[in-house]
Amino acid sequence: MSVLTGAKPRRNPKNFPLHRTLPGFLKDPLRELERISAVAGGGVPRLDLGIVKPLLVTRPDHLQAVLRNTDTYARDGIFWRPLNDLMGDGILGEGGESWAVSRKVLQPVFTLRNVRSLTGRLAETINAAVDELEPAARSGRPVAAGAEMTRIVNRTVVQIFFGGKIGPAETARLAPAFEAVIAALAFRVLLPFLPDRLAPRGRSYREGVRTIDDVMFGLVERYRDDPGDGLDIFTALCRARTEPGSGLTDKWVRDNLVGMYSAGTETTATALSWLWPLLCAHPEVAARLYEEIDRVVGRDRVGPEHLEGLAYTRQVVQELLRLYPVGWQFPRMAVRDTTLDGFSVKAGQTLLISPYLTHRLASVWERPAEFDPDRFAPEHTAGRHRYAYFPFGGGPHQCVGNHLFQIEAQLIAASVLSRFRPEPAGPVPSRPAMGRTLRPEHELRMRLVPIEERA
Repeated sequence: MSVLTGAKPRRNPKNFPLHRTLPGFLKDPLRELERISAVAGGGVPRLDLGIVKPLLVTRPDHLQAVLRNTDTYARDGIFWRPLNDLMGDGILGEGGESWAVSRKVLQPVFTLRNVRSLTGRLAETINAAVDELEPAARSGRPVAAGAEMTRIVNRTVVQIFFGGKIGPAETARLAPAFEAVIAALAFRVLLPFLPDRLAPRGRSYREGVRTIDDVMFGLVERYRDDPGDGLDIFTALCRARTEPGSGLTDKWVRDNLVGMYSAGTETTATALSWLWPLLCAHPEVAARLYEEIDRVVGRDRVGPEHLEGLAYTRQVVQELLRLYPVGWQFPRMAVRDTTLDGFSVKAGQTLLISPYLTHRLASVWERPAEFDPDRFAPEHTAGRHRYAYFPFGGGPHQCVGNHLFQIEAQLIAASVLSRFRPEPAGPVPSRPAMGRTLRPEHELRMRLVPIEERA
């Protein structure tokens, strides 16, 4: 029976054969996926990629049927295996009992109430990291926008996730190791059938994983038996690990730390790396954002008390994630024969889900390619399908850290823009580079002009 309609299977998915799509994929794979999605118009096309032939699922009601039905559509299959190799049995793993335990342990850490209780420490860490931009701003020296966002986000994630238990030397090792691993992981996810020895950037990937393991296992060994009583992720995982009869291992702690660290840094850093190019390209949005931050924060250091007043800042962040969601594509695999709105889906079939494509469907969004934060004004969100906008996934596997991301991104944007105004010092990127995440195609060099110098 059909998941959506109860009707018998009535049609097979439309095929996009390899000989017609290969030229586009070789030239610009992301643009080719956009073209296929537009032609399919919310249907369920089959992509012939040679060895694998996934179904592309983009329509909100189809997505709801897939993401909520974890008994039929699992985190499994060839596209998921590269992630499992890195993330193991933690919160970003395939699922099952280990995932359920991870979710149970981590969920309380990320409740909105608990995240709000951490915003004081979060704001202090962000403000201190933004202070380090002052010398470049005073001298007029351009900075790399994406690299600076990554630096600030790494500082906050280390503080909030590890509760101060990780030192500067270990932090300095982790950040570049994760950067190398994530860059190499992109090729493994897109070409999962390649043997490890043939995968691009194999050496940097293996060296990065060794560094990550060395730091993570070292932390677990030092604090496992006496993690303290903090509210951070590391403490929660260690407490669960040492409970009598838990059956949990040091590797389980490591797997969850790796998954949460990679998700926590990439989500915020990638979204904020797009803030600066889009503000340069949309001065009317920039003017409204600056006005709000000047009015709410002024020349103060940003703090928890400012969040409620930063409504337009929140809308800007939400629109960044609509255009450039971090988990821009992820797979599911059918574990039994089924149908999806009348389309036949066989057991073992891979389904490719892409928030990036759904967020750009003309049937769902007006002017989908345009940057317009007013889409997320309260009067415009009523009645919107739950899966028209899903930058954090959906169903039981929805990202547990969505509240933290929203607050962290607002605070970082407000902290920077309460002190500086960005001016491009080089070409402004307009297209993403397709990889594990959708960072801008090239780094934006920008000058940060102190606000008092513009008065």
